[in-house]
Amino acid sequence: MRYLHTMIRVVDLDASIKFYTQGLGFKLVKKNDYEADRFSLAFLEADQDEGRSTQIELTHNWDTKSYERGNAYGHVAYAVDSIDELQAKLKQAGYDLSWGPGKTPDGKTKMAFVDDPDGYEIELLEYR
Repeated sequence: MRYLHTMIRVVDLDASIKFYTQGLGFKLVKKNDYEADRFSLAFLEADQDEGRSTQIELTHNWDTKSYERGNAYGHVAYAVDSIDELQAKLKQAGYDLSWGPGKTPDGKTKMAFVDDPDGYEIELLEYR
């Protein structure tokens, strides 16, 4: 068994693609529109995951104006080389951290959170 992707539903596909590519540096792998079924899919991968097929799938249902996320979903986590450098890149693209930078409870790892345009939390971990 091999992990492939996590799918999240988004209200504005273009805004989400901009966040993941310009803010986090992801690569857009493919984007397809399915007119008959009125939805679009976009697959993105983190720069260091290229070729590993570990992706985020963004699903945009054309007629849906909002989603309820509930309280069961937590976050997606990524290891990064430098939270400070990524924070600067996010800021340059017009995004801010929603928490941090700070440390994990054991004090060993630098961490931060950023929310995507639909409010999904992304945990950033800098291991040293």
